[in-house]
Amino acid sequence: MSTPSDASVLISENWHAKSTESAFTLLETSADGLSKEEVEKRLHKYGSTQLPEAQTRGPFVRFMYQVHNILIYVLLAAGIVTAVLGHWVDAGVILAVVLLNAMIGFVQEGKAENALKAIRQMLSPHAIVMRNAQQVTIRAEELVPGDIVILQSGDKVPADLRLFHLKGLQIQESVLTGESLAVEKITDPVIEESAIGDRRCMAYSGTIVTHGQGRGVVVETGAQTEIGRISRLVSEVESVTTPLLRQMDQFGRWLTLAILGIALITFAFGLLVRDYAAAEMFLAAVSLSVAAIPEGLPAIMTITLAIGVQRMASRNAIIRKLPAVETLGAVTVICSDKTGTLTRNEMTVRTIATATDLFELSGTGYDPHGAISLSDRDVLAEERPLLQEEYYEKN
Repeated sequence: MSTPSDASVLISENWHAKSTESAFTLLETSADGLSKEEVEKRLHKYGSTQLPEAQTRGPFVRFMYQVHNILIYVLLAAGIVTAVLGHWVDAGVILAVVLLNAMIGFVQEGKAENALKAIRQMLSPHAIVMRNAQQVTIRAEELVPGDIVILQSGDKVPADLRLFHLKGLQIQESVLTGESLAVEKITDPVIEESAIGDRRCMAYSGTIVTHGQGRGVVVETGAQTEIGRISRLVSEVESVTTPLLRQMDQFGRWLTLAILGIALITFAFGLLVRDYAAAEMFLAAVSLSVAAIPEGLPAIMTITLAIGVQRMASRNAIIRKLPAVETLGAVTVICSDKTGTLTRNEMTVRTIATATDLFELSGTGYDPHGAISLSDRDVLAEERPLLQEEYYEKN
C-alpha cells in the first residue's frame, strides 16, 4: 500500500477523479478520523497548513531601490555639486524632486506587496475535525492530510477536501473561479480533465460554505492547496517595465552621456585652447552640467501619471501603480469572460451563429492556426432559430 506521502505525490492533482473509498485508502484514514499519534506523525511529515511567508524587501531596501535609476543618480550628483557651489535653493529643489519621486514609488510598491498578505488572511483560523471518532475544534494550521473536516454554513474551508458526505452543501468559490453563484456539491467523482469550477466533489481552501453541511477528507494542505498555488504564483510575478519607463531610462542614459561629453569638451577647450585656470574651467563645466540636467522631468512624469490616476478613479477604475496608467493608454482590446475576471487572456470563439448558417471554428488561444467550417449538422431553415436560441442559453 502506498504511504500518504507517496499518494500525495502521485495524485495530488486528480483527487476529484478518485472515489471516496480510494481517497480513504490512499490516505490511510477513515470517516472516524485519525488518532492523536498519527496526527503528530503526519504533522511532522507535512508541516503546518499555513502558507509560507513571501520573501519581500525591507522598507529601507525598498526605498533605496526607488532611486536606482541613472537619471536620479545624475540629479543627486547635480544636487551635491549645486550645494557645493553654494546654490542652496536649487539644491533643495533637486533633492525635493528626488525624494517626492522615491516616496511615491515606495508607497505604491508597498501596496503591491500587501497582496500576498491578503491571500494569507483568506485562510480559515479554525476547523472542526474528527479525531479518535470524536468531534473537536482545532487550529487550522494543525490539519494534516487524512483529517476528516466537518463543514457548516458560514465556515471557511480550511484545506483542500475530497467530499464524502453532504446535506445540501453549497460553497462560494469566487476567490478561485470568479463565479458569483455558489456551487452545489456532490460526492461522485468527476472526469480527470475537469477545471476547478467543475470539480463539484471538492472543497478548496479559502472558499466559503453558504448553505448546508458536509464532511470531507483533507487531501492537500499549505502551499499544496489551490490557494497556495495562487500565492506562489503571485510571489513569482516579475515586475515588467512599461514602454514609457523604458524610453525614459534610455533617454536618461543618452542624456547623461551627452551632458558629460559636452562638459568634458568644454573643460578641455577652455584649459588647452583658451588657457584658463583648471579650477575655473571645472566650475564652468559643472555649472553647465547642472543647467543641462532636466531636474523637473521626474516630477513632471509623476504629476502627469497622478492626474491620469485621478481621472481613472473618477470613472470607477482603481489604479494601484502609476505606470499602469500609461500601459492602459496603449491597450486596444481587453478580453474578459462573463464574470468580468481576467483569466489566461486566451478566450477562443468556438461557434458563430448567423441568420442562415452555423459555423464551427478550430484552434485554441492565440495559436494562429485554425479553420472556419460550416457545421456538419443538417439543420432545416425553420429549425435554425431554435438551435441558435438553445446554443445561447447553454453559453
